[in-house]
Amino acid sequence: MTRAASTELPAPGEAGKGAERPDPHVIVLFGAGGDLAARKLIPGFFHLERAGLMPPDWRLVGTAEQDFDDEGFRDHAAASIQQYGRDGAGEGDLEAFGERLTYVPVAAGPEPLGAAVAAARKEIDGDARLLHYLAVPPPAFGPITETLGGLELTGPEARVIMEKPFGHDYESACELNALLHSVFDEQQIFRIDHFLGKEAVQNVLALRFANGLYEPIWNRNNVEYVQIDVPETLSIGSRAGFYEGTGAYRDMIVTHLLQLLSFIAMEPPASLTAEHLVAEKMKVFEAIRPIEPAQVVRGQYEGYRETDGVAPDSDTETFAAVKVEIDNWRWAGVPFFLRTGKCLAEARHLVALDFREPPMRMFPGEIQHQGANQLVFEFSEPGAITADFQAKVPGPTMELGPARMTFRYEDSFCAENQLEAYERLIHDAMIGDATLFTRADGIERLWQVSAPALDDPTPVIAYPQGSWGPEEANRLIAPDRWRLPE
Repeated sequence: MTRAASTELPAPGEAGKGAERPDPHVIVLFGAGGDLAARKLIPGFFHLERAGLMPPDWRLVGTAEQDFDDEGFRDHAAASIQQYGRDGAGEGDLEAFGERLTYVPVAAGPEPLGAAVAAARKEIDGDARLLHYLAVPPPAFGPITETLGGLELTGPEARVIMEKPFGHDYESACELNALLHSVFDEQQIFRIDHFLGKEAVQNVLALRFANGLYEPIWNRNNVEYVQIDVPETLSIGSRAGFYEGTGAYRDMIVTHLLQLLSFIAMEPPASLTAEHLVAEKMKVFEAIRPIEPAQVVRGQYEGYRETDGVAPDSDTETFAAVKVEIDNWRWAGVPFFLRTGKCLAEARHLVALDFREPPMRMFPGEIQHQGANQLVFEFSEPGAITADFQAKVPGPTMELGPARMTFRYEDSFCAENQLEAYERLIHDAMIGDATLFTRADGIERLWQVSAPALDDPTPVIAYPQGSWGPEEANRLIAPDRWRLPE
């Protein structure tokens, strides 16, 4: 993960103009001493406070395996904000933020955690809402859910944010949903996908449904194929314990890329409320054909098996390229190609729609430029939208050449005031807006359509670090090609 692109924080309250402010909250952060909390969550809460988007009064109770006391946790939070947050955090700001934080180590047991939450609620408002954020490995979801139920911290005033991956397969996802539903109602559960919190992802909805130019051509009659491409340059680092039991398909395809696909492929919702938008996403999930092994290329970067914690004969994929087909009237016959992997040549995050060539080639000596007939969404913050097309090259002859029109978010709007993905989603959860989250039936359906490929996986193919993965991924998309490398 990288630091935010903006160079300074907006003035307090500036980014929150016109936005709904949550009710008083006590936030219980499980995994408060972990990497995600340090890099994203604690700096995110700090920025939301500066932006005027936190409740008028709130407290955060952290819990983790680290043996902090309250002061030690406050020091840890201040160091996280200074290292990973946006610039502009003065000592006074950090001190005021730290006064809202308390900590209970996991080793203390559940009763002290319940007492700390009760004390925090009493400080601000006995009826304050609860937000439980489970920034922990998936095996801990079940025990924490049972603990919250035993502490009676799951009433109608409570909500819970679950990190990915949600389950390991269809059966485990169903079991986890059943456990959650034994203590929470579905509307209290927020299964987070931070990709969907990006401003640029939401710009897909704006471009499609706010502009009459694009929606009429957003279908199988005009689109040849769609790519969703999220290559990464990073290795698995020290995450072998998590990654060995997960792999690229479970970590990225189910959790992120198929979610992005639903934004691209959905029908126009009746409104952009959570109820209508999530319903249209669910229709896309239902229309996805089961993904067969022949539609998946699995790769493993060279040197992966030498990583500490990785089995010497590991079959875990660090790369996955997938062909997805949607059986509905809008997209029948249009393939969606998804690709992600570790240790690849570039770190990017884009969606490309390739439009069909015109039926009549009237230009003499025309050379068709593949990729010059695309609409591309770049989701790396702050984001961009590019239209590639062909234009006449200046001169006495009719010669065509590639041309490009680009909208960059930071060139047109005040990017300093935008929220990072986690910040947007945390705020949405506090106000109860589930628009950008996944329902139980949605995640179960994605595991269901993935079952054929996961139950009978193809062999992993070695690829050099710094490459674009196995050559078989190029054959999967042939006769077309991946947009990256450009």
